[in-house]
Amino acid sequence: MKSYCIIFALVVAVSADFYNPKYDNFDVRPMLENDRILLSFTKCFLDEGPCTREAKDFKKAIPEALATTCGRCSPKQQQLIRAVVSAIRKKHPDSWEELIQKYDRERLYRHS
Repeated sequence: MKSYCIIFALVVAVSADFYNPKYDNFDVRPMLENDRILLSFTKCFLDEGPCTREAKDFKKAIPEALATTCGRCSPKQQQLIRAVVSAIRKKHPDSWEELIQKYDRERLYRHS
């Protein structure tokens, strides 16, 4: 019984290293190709609009991901985040500035 508890604790500790992998295969193409979807996520992150289940999950992770330079993000998640951030910055610079004001007012994580 003792060994089962140790194995369980190790599995929990290892799986806690990364964010939930259920979004590793999240298809960001619709978001990148459809401005309405991109803005919907952006408004959710800014508390200016409703959130889908996915957007709500992503929004919860933003503060920690910034503070740890996405330290718990899998390589795939980092790739997806870079694509979305790049799209927001290019297509909606004003919204990007609002996101910076909300999540990094002191600009501590600028290079994250």
